[in-house]
Amino acid sequence: MSDRARADAVYEALLARAGERWVQPRKERTARILAFLDDPQRTYRVVHITGTNGKTSTARMIESLLRAHDLRTGLFTSPHLERFTERIMIDGEPIDDAAVADAWDEIEPFVDIVDAEFEAAGDAPLTFFELLTVLAFVAAADAPVDVLVLEVGMGGEWDSTNTADGDVAVFTPIDIDHADRLGSTIAEIARVKAGIIKEGAAVVSAQQPAEAMEVLRRVAAQNGATIAFEGAEFGLVDQKLAVGGQLLTVRGLAGEYIEEYLPLYGAHQGHNAALAVAAVESLIGGGSQRIAADVISEGLQGATSPGRLQLLGIAPTVIVDAAHNPHGAAALALALDDSFDFDEWGIVLGILSDKDAAGIVARLAPAAAHVFATAPDSERASDADVIADLVEQIGGRATVHPTLAEAAEAAREWAASSDRRAVAIAGSVVLAGEAIALAETEDWKSGWSA
Repeated sequence: MSDRARADAVYEALLARAGERWVQPRKERTARILAFLDDPQRTYRVVHITGTNGKTSTARMIESLLRAHDLRTGLFTSPHLERFTERIMIDGEPIDDAAVADAWDEIEPFVDIVDAEFEAAGDAPLTFFELLTVLAFVAAADAPVDVLVLEVGMGGEWDSTNTADGDVAVFTPIDIDHADRLGSTIAEIARVKAGIIKEGAAVVSAQQPAEAMEVLRRVAAQNGATIAFEGAEFGLVDQKLAVGGQLLTVRGLAGEYIEEYLPLYGAHQGHNAALAVAAVESLIGGGSQRIAADVISEGLQGATSPGRLQLLGIAPTVIVDAAHNPHGAAALALALDDSFDFDEWGIVLGILSDKDAAGIVARLAPAAAHVFATAPDSERASDADVIADLVEQIGGRATVHPTLAEAAEAAREWAASSDRRAVAIAGSVVLAGEAIALAETEDWKSGWSA
């Protein structure tokens, strides 16, 4: 059996488990199987990241900056865009198929044991995400890595990733999301997310609503952790548009970094970069050691964020952005206006049914001259007609297209009629992954052809 076939078999075994959206507030089962494996998550330093939006982009910037320090890095994020090995990165590349399969061979003998223990106690078997987290921890230990940059799956306190002890706890902006799981207020959600703050850790946070800030300060104090907030202890001083991205001036915890190039679009990515810089300063020098000029330049210039304001096509311009909740949709709408020079945007929009479709549409549709409503290739997809109705209810123009391929063709044809038009594909990570694959297959960077 080839290494790819072995890795694909691992993914099939994970998919046979309770799905990724099936979440219970517990981390004990993950801790139990990790104990059988001698706690691989304790063999490297950890930067742990939670928040509502910007987690993956910030995680990828932190990882790139750490790699520029000549550290061997691991990165665990979710979900994936095209193939599940993207979720576990080693030194900036998706993990090798052989490494995934070998790590699973270490884990598999203990899965049935732990399942049986918990089933005897009336609990459910290990889930997809619990075992994927264990797989990431084992693979990172086997690499071995110096630092693992670890993105929370949901919340924080009871998430399976919280079986690791973060040396640095990073908080991106906190907003309402997963209210059925995390709470209906900012303060309730912040309390769950603050669970990743460990004894003596360093905490760095984006700007937060007052109620979230109060919770983070209180939990940090309870755990003897230091805490620094964007806008007070560090921050984004200036950003300017540049070819393919932007020039940033960042005030870090240990010094100022002037006009550093970041090859990503969007004002929010500048703020994510400032947060990433503060996190790395906290890990490397306890917040008191400036990052060397060549290191910060290499780290920021090497940062990528697939599926986040990613350019997929030219003539017409097509970008893709996951924008899977209202906060992300608002950031995308702002970026379309601030970071690009087009008069009209056509937005291909597909949303999953467990997301706040009305909230996403309310923030994104006003930025569109035309919405091409479609559905991601998922059992959880919202009906495209529902999305179109939401757009029309707020006075927007929408047409319905059963598949992404049909929606993208219509949108690209619409945009090709004027050099002042462009297309954005948004609303779901699943849709973003489909778009990336479709753009490659149809070679959108060669330009429009009817």
